[in-house]
Amino acid sequence: MSETCTLTLQCDDRPGLVAAVANCLATHGGNIVDAAQFDDRETHRFFMRIEFDVPDEASLQAFRASFSAVANSAGMDWKLRRNCEPTKVLLLVSKLDHCIGDLLYRRRIGELPMDVVGIVGNHPREAITISLSSGIPYHHFPITRDTKPQQEAQIRAVVEKTGAELVVLARYMQILSDEMASFLSGRCINIHHSFLPGFKGAKPYHQAHARGVKMIGATAHYVTADLDEGPIIHQDVEPISHADTPDDLVRKGRDIERRVLSEAVRLHLANRVQLDGGKTIVFRK
Repeated sequence: MSETCTLTLQCDDRPGLVAAVANCLATHGGNIVDAAQFDDRETHRFFMRIEFDVPDEASLQAFRASFSAVANSAGMDWKLRRNCEPTKVLLLVSKLDHCIGDLLYRRRIGELPMDVVGIVGNHPREAITISLSSGIPYHHFPITRDTKPQQEAQIRAVVEKTGAELVVLARYMQILSDEMASFLSGRCINIHHSFLPGFKGAKPYHQAHARGVKMIGATAHYVTADLDEGPIIHQDVEPISHADTPDDLVRKGRDIERRVLSEAVRLHLANRVQLDGGKTIVFRK
């Protein structure tokens, strides 16, 4: 039976890249079912995402070996993943549980292909009332200013033991240390309950372009050592009016936070996000 896989790659732009990838796939019986590419004219980087079917395991392995040589000759950073393989995900949460509840619900109905290998909370499990977390290991790691290094070491141990490929801060109300942010570079998504980033001074639109702004609203981004300054994955907006009370704003805020975070996680799981310096290339569908 055929199997669907996803190939993502980036490298310095040059003629013949698309042809080289397509020819290698065709040689090994690969059939392209979805393809997207982008040439960054400012950095001269080429980005590509291809979904393709292969007839059998032998063909896939032969393609992997052959494409490795193609990628090396072009200096490509690339990743090949079977679409049937769920991503191992570790969720971090404090007391607010609307985001983690939404993620777990979308996992249950098959919308998010993730294997939740654990939940880490800095409060006891009783602090969140998520029935969909049943059967998922819960790690209660309290934290104070003095115990932060030890607590983050515990989280790191869970990541390494479970093989978590993605860490999601589902309203985890703690700031990660520079060391922890570096350890999770490119594989940790956070949701910020505000408009990010805010631009001051001259040429604000030029600054927005440099940061890869998607929209004004709640913001999901990759975590970096620069607090709330990581590459933006997804943003959305929620209108308000003079008639809205503070409780209305809280209600609308919860809704947009869970929507934005879930969409960012979906895009990451589908290998639709690639880092391009301080911003992202997002091949949407």
